[in-house]
Amino acid sequence: MLTYILKRIAIAIPTLLVLIVVSYVLMYMAPGGPFTSERELPPQVLANLNAKYGLDQPLWRQIATYVWNIVTDFDFGPSFVYKDRSVNEIIAQGFPITLTYGVLSFLLAVIVGVSLGVAAAVRHNSALDYAAVGVSIGAQVLPNFVMAPILVLVFTLWLGWLPGGGWQGPEYWILPVIALSTSFMASIARITRSSMLEVLTQNHIRTARAKGLPERRIILRHALKPAMLPVISYLGPAFVGMITGSVVVDIYFSTGGIGKAFVDSALNRDYAVMMGVTILMGTLTILFNLIVDILYGWIDPKIRF
Repeated sequence: MLTYILKRIAIAIPTLLVLIVVSYVLMYMAPGGPFTSERELPPQVLANLNAKYGLDQPLWRQIATYVWNIVTDFDFGPSFVYKDRSVNEIIAQGFPITLTYGVLSFLLAVIVGVSLGVAAAVRHNSALDYAAVGVSIGAQVLPNFVMAPILVLVFTLWLGWLPGGGWQGPEYWILPVIALSTSFMASIARITRSSMLEVLTQNHIRTARAKGLPERRIILRHALKPAMLPVISYLGPAFVGMITGSVVVDIYFSTGGIGKAFVDSALNRDYAVMMGVTILMGTLTILFNLIVDILYGWIDPKIRF
């Protein structure tokens, strides 16, 4: 297992390098620049700004300097728009907020989704099964950019129960977590139900029932673990999807997370912040895919790396 993890880490390093180079080249090729706006700057001022941030150097040198600063100092450079702030400071301010409701959304989606899927499979073709499938389909067709304004409209403007923006306390977490987790919860419930139905028809389940084991024990100890394999494979990309999906949540609920900084950097052409957030998301994707593969081996002893 340790050898496999080290190999995956070794593969992740060139993968991140390719991500950095491709992202940097795409931003370099995009029309305009971080210092272009409706009011054109004098050529001498623009030249001084480009020289200050190293944008007057050849492309290969810019990429080499950027990668070297990340490797040696973990420095993503200064922001082109916020002159007194670095990219590291912007990420350090917004990412803990995004990670907080991302983790809460992930836990809610997994707990409710798995429970709903197991209940629907155990009570197959019952009213509970039909209700669970209906809720899953309804939740899946409402992405977070649709769910977020609906939640604000109902629970903030109409009922006045919950705040519709900000990040001052636990009551501010409820709507963002629901908006972010709903569609993922539906997918987890659907995958769990299908996998559970397949496992419940296998021979070892029939043998356990023939031995007279309690149904609860059969479900929890003999059926749930193998049924979770397809769910585990979905959870890694789902967690990263919740983090990247926070862009919409940050806009609607004004949480101050990293998604708002990413949108602002795209609108303001703050390429340094865009690169920093892109690298962060790429690192999270690689990391959680590795965690999913490790969990696969822990759940299913037949899997060998």
